[in-house]
Amino acid sequence: MLPPLIEKQLIQASEKHAELERLLSDPDVVAQPSRFRAAARECGAVGKLVSLYGEYRAALRELEEHREIARGDDHELGQLAKEDLPALEEKAERLAAELTDRILVDDRAASRSVILEIRAGTGGDEAALFAADLFRMYAKFAERSRWKVEVMDAHPTELGGYREIIFSVAGEGVHRQLRYEMGGHRVQRVPETEASGRIHTSAATVAVMSEPEEVEVEINESDLRVDFYRAGGPGGQKVNKTSSAVRITHLPTGIVVAIQDEVSQHKNRAKAMRVMRSRLFDHFERQRFEKEQSVRRGQIGSGDRNQRIRTYNFPQNRVTDHRIGKNFNLERIIEEGDLSELIESLRGCDREQRLKELKL
Repeated sequence: MLPPLIEKQLIQASEKHAELERLLSDPDVVAQPSRFRAAARECGAVGKLVSLYGEYRAALRELEEHREIARGDDHELGQLAKEDLPALEEKAERLAAELTDRILVDDRAASRSVILEIRAGTGGDEAALFAADLFRMYAKFAERSRWKVEVMDAHPTELGGYREIIFSVAGEGVHRQLRYEMGGHRVQRVPETEASGRIHTSAATVAVMSEPEEVEVEINESDLRVDFYRAGGPGGQKVNKTSSAVRITHLPTGIVVAIQDEVSQHKNRAKAMRVMRSRLFDHFERQRFEKEQSVRRGQIGSGDRNQRIRTYNFPQNRVTDHRIGKNFNLERIIEEGDLSELIESLRGCDREQRLKELKL
C-alpha cells in the first residue's frame, strides 16, 4: 500500500531511531547536556514515526492472516474472516495515508519550537495595527493548541500596533502547523483612522524559523559584534537610563539582531542569541535547499517570505489563501484564532503536490 520510496524512508527512519537510542546510552553524549537534549528530542520525534510504522506492519500481517483464513477449507472461520476484511483493509489504508503524510509533508524540523517575526509593511499605522492583529491571531491559535508563547521583542506604536514583534511558540507539532504561515499577509478594510469610510489595503510579513539547539548551530564569539545601547519606545515607554538594549551582528553573514524587550542587558543578550541562532539556522537551511533539486519549490511549505500568501478582507468577512485558491471565515480566523481548517487544507494540497512529484 505504501509507495516504495516512502517505505524506503521509513526503513531508514527505523535505522536512525536505533542509532539514536545507542547514542543516548553513550557516556560521552550523556556528559554533554545540550547534545543529549538534541538527540533525545530527535529520538522522540523519530520514535513516533517508527511506532506508527510498526502499527502499519502489524496491520498488514493481521490482514494477510485473515485473507489466508478466508481462502482456507474451514468455511465457518473463512466467513468470519471475510467479514473482518473491510475493517482491516480500512485500518491499513488509514495508517499508510498517515505515514505517507508524515514523510511527505512533515520535515526534519517538525518537532521543533519556532520563532515568528511579524513586521508591518506598506500602510503606515494601519499596517502596524494589522501586525498586532496577526500576533493576537497566532496567540489565540497557540492557546487553542495548548502551546506556550513567549514575546522576545516588540516595537509598539502609539495606536496599539506593532512595527515589529518577535515571539517564540513551543509545543507539540508547532512547526508542522505554523510552517505554512511564512510570507506576505494583506488586509483590506476601513481603518479606524479613516473618516471617509474608504477601504485601505495594508500588508505585513511573517517569517517562521525553527529554533535549533545550541549544539546544532555553532557560533564563534569572534564572529560576533555586540553593541549595547539605551532602549526607547513611543510615549517614553521602555526608555532606560542604562544601556540594556542589545544589537548583535554576525560578521560572516551580516545578519543583525536587536533586542530591547527586557530591562536586563543579560536577558536581552540571551534572547538575541536565540533569535540569531534561529536566523542562522534558517539562512543555512535555505542555502542547502538551493543546492538541492528544485522539487520542493513549487510546494506549499517551501516558505518564501516575499510571496503574498493570504488576503484578509474585512468588508466581505473572508480570508483568501492564494496558494490554494480557497476562502475561509475571517471572524473565526482573526477573532477566534481558529486556523485548523485553513492549515489542514494547506497540508492536504501540499501532500497532493508531493505525491504528484513522487510519481513523476
